[in-house]
Amino acid sequence: MKYNLKAIMTRAWRIFRKAVITFGEALHRAWLAAKAEPINSARIEAAKAEAGVTEAVNTWAGWKAAGREVLHGSKCLFQAVLIYASKGDGATYIGSFFGESQTQPLTA
Repeated sequence: MKYNLKAIMTRAWRIFRKAVITFGEALHRAWLAAKAEPINSARIEAAKAEAGVTEAVNTWAGWKAAGREVLHGSKCLFQAVLIYASKGDGATYIGSFFGESQTQPLTA
């Protein structure tokens, strides 16, 4: 499998500047995150198929980064167990996903 080395190094520098760790540890965490991306994508697609969701989905933070906000009181369509690789210890978390129909454009 080919990896985007520039994106890995950029992520390593971002982790290094944010955390109080050595650059070697930051680079290790960036590699773990790059290796976890296809696993997380597969887990999201499997949970999406199991829930029977066909629309575009994203997390609350993902929709906010895309310029949309989740409507107040909306329940997530499904959840998936994902790898939180940038901690470096293989920790997992449960990601909640919302559909595009549950969002609206951000207001100024």
